[in-house]
Amino acid sequence: MLLQIQGIISTISLLDLLDMIIVAFVLYKLYVMIRDTRALALLKGLIVLLIATVISKWLGLNVINWLLNKTMTVVLVALPIVFQPELRRALEQLGRGNLFKKSVFLDEQEQENLLDELGKAVAVLAKNKIGALIVLERETGLSDYIETGIKVDGLVSNEFLINIFIPNTPMHDGAAILRGSRIMAAGCLLPLTEDRSLNKELGTRHRAAIGITEQSDAAVVIVSEETGIISLARGGRLVRDLDAELLKEKIRPLFSNKNHTFGNFLNWRQYS
Repeated sequence: MLLQIQGIISTISLLDLLDMIIVAFVLYKLYVMIRDTRALALLKGLIVLLIATVISKWLGLNVINWLLNKTMTVVLVALPIVFQPELRRALEQLGRGNLFKKSVFLDEQEQENLLDELGKAVAVLAKNKIGALIVLERETGLSDYIETGIKVDGLVSNEFLINIFIPNTPMHDGAAILRGSRIMAAGCLLPLTEDRSLNKELGTRHRAAIGITEQSDAAVVIVSEETGIISLARGGRLVRDLDAELLKEKIRPLFSNKNHTFGNFLNWRQYS
């Protein structure tokens, strides 16, 4: 066995090694790109189907294996349609030279600064009854929704957030989407929830907040324009009557651990 491994290694040239490194690098960058979109959840589902197909064949479950093989064929044909937005974005980024841009992650101090600025902004907005819709991106990327708004890509500050939602300004009507410590876009359009059991008093902002959290793991802060009540939406559920400090306490655990583990992969739709 050792001799076979040594024989295989001896046949690998420097050019082969360079080839593998380039392929690995490109695949990693493609993963980084789809990580910022809803396509990642679809890719995970495809991987689960592939694993189930292999296991069913290994166990001799012929009927299940046949069904899974036919399903995989349909899925592969449908992939260009399902991933059309991501494929278009990849080509656009490649043309602009942005496909290999560097990712930025927050440390604990930056997270605390973000929460402080967010808390200050929300307190002022609530006191003055200025409606606001602030989306905090987590594991599920929201690039599809960022593209519907006005690109900002500015550092988060309480003054900046307050100015975005001042009535009769270009960006106040819609959602501001935050990625890490940056405001990526404002005036973004979000999907409305179709849950008919919601309180009729809830307006479009609250329904949009619940809608986006039904389709992603984002957390959304809402300030009611009519009452000044602060709410937090997550996992399709809404928590109301919060103050700035309680809001920060509820948001903090959501960003306390950004490590990707095998457990997280198996439970990508699980909410604590």
